[in-house]
Amino acid sequence: MTSDLPRAPGQRLAERAKALFPGVLVALIVALAAQFVAEHYGAPAMLMALLFGIALNFLSEPGPTAAGIGFTAQTVLRVGVAILGARVSAEMLMSLGWGMIALLVTGVVATILFGVLLARVIGQGPRFAILTAGAVAICGASAAMAIAAVLPKDERSERNLLFTVLGVTVLSTAAMIVYPILTTALGFDDVTAGAFIGATVHDVAQVVGAGFSISETAGETSTLVKLIRVSFLAPVVVLIALWWHGSAEPVDGKRPPIVPTFVVGFLCLAILNSLNLIPAAVAGVLAQMSSWALLAAIAAVGMKTDLRNVLQVGGGAIALIVAETLFLAGLVLLGIYFLDLSP
Repeated sequence: MTSDLPRAPGQRLAERAKALFPGVLVALIVALAAQFVAEHYGAPAMLMALLFGIALNFLSEPGPTAAGIGFTAQTVLRVGVAILGARVSAEMLMSLGWGMIALLVTGVVATILFGVLLARVIGQGPRFAILTAGAVAICGASAAMAIAAVLPKDERSERNLLFTVLGVTVLSTAAMIVYPILTTALGFDDVTAGAFIGATVHDVAQVVGAGFSISETAGETSTLVKLIRVSFLAPVVVLIALWWHGSAEPVDGKRPPIVPTFVVGFLCLAILNSLNLIPAAVAGVLAQMSSWALLAAIAAVGMKTDLRNVLQVGGGAIALIVAETLFLAGLVLLGIYFLDLSP
């Protein structure tokens, strides 16, 4: 008879945690392995987490780890995106000057519009176009995961997300090598070179690597510009959520919120940071938590997706994400010359 009695909230929570623990632990172990390889061999941590996750795809099949892997790929992902807000502030934004801010905003808007228009020409869907273009325009894998969280789901959603994360990570790594050479060939000074790298390279880690490979000044400038691009994530995700809200399928009889909770969290932390209400030590801890949460989440996404499905995206999808990357780089170069930022 005791089995028919209602369970206490604490007991339900303990049972839920017990069910999720194996899968979450596996994702964290994969994230640790990816970070180890990144630190010791220079490989991008996100890419390593993806590849390791893909190799462990069988763990997402029904079994003890399936629930935790799904939880990490969704809930932990949203938490990681939310606490990214502690890394941006209004003061950081204004320090760039209105010309550079306008160029960054133009780059984000124009790249997304370009992606949507090109996708129509080459036969790719609008959701896939917004996913890839948003990732290219804002902050690579982090943006891809945040945008995917608000787009309506279908049978290709996880495949498209995995392809996008893989694509922007590979392109970011290539840009980390090529763009410093390009800025030197164009005769850019350290500040201009850093601004170009921060405005065009997709992922934060590769921006830091490319910028500091030139000089301390270029590295600091590129990181600042990149974090401003990260700050655009919340408004873009809100707009995408509003656009697709009517077509999103109800979950448990309820429609998803117009503004996702994790976006609200991002904005709240950004506002608190702008008001200097987050101590530097706490902001540092939150930044580390965000990095680990996103790394574990992308490992879980890799485990949930069959590589054979990713390979079915076709040449059109590859052409789209490469074209979006080249479009953004070309647009920023024109903007630098137009604003007379080049020496």
